[in-house]
Amino acid sequence: MPAQHQGPTHSPPSATSPRHGLTRFNAASSAEAEALLLSCCRSRRWAERVAAHRPYPTVDALLAAADEAGYDLSRADLDGALAAESSAPPHPDAPPAARTALRAAHAAYESSFGHAFVISLEGVRPGERLDQVLAGIRSRLGNEPEEERVIAADELRRLARARLAFRLSEGLTLRHSEA
Repeated sequence: MPAQHQGPTHSPPSATSPRHGLTRFNAASSAEAEALLLSCCRSRRWAERVAAHRPYPTVDALLAAADEAGYDLSRADLDGALAAESSAPPHPDAPPAARTALRAAHAAYESSFGHAFVISLEGVRPGERLDQVLAGIRSRLGNEPEEERVIAADELRRLARARLAFRLSEGLTLRHSEA
């Protein structure tokens, strides 16, 4: 559960449609588009590639291009993007035992694989997220490093896609904490 990129647990009320966000993305300067993309995935190569292919005719075309660019990340690009992720703490209302279990699981994962645990929680109800993260970490701790690298890369692509879709729906506002 990456802290800086977790996204909402539900869609906020918004007057902005993803289509309007796409129009703004297509019209943005290269630097603005890349900054927005870097808030979704911390790979400069990925951000530059997605931004360079503008304008996109549809939101689906943009998301497909983001997916494709994610599959083309080099080992170094993927390492950099994964290194930029951080593990989010559980909701403050989580029981102390759950908070302790999550901290221990994250520490074990990071010790084994050298980067934060990444998992896309898109479509998972808020009340089920903690259990999903704990189960994910526990099941993936037994992976060989290369097997886990493939899984983490896929989860990172899913996260980047979900983050980008969210940014489009919120009108592409880049919060200062992400710049």
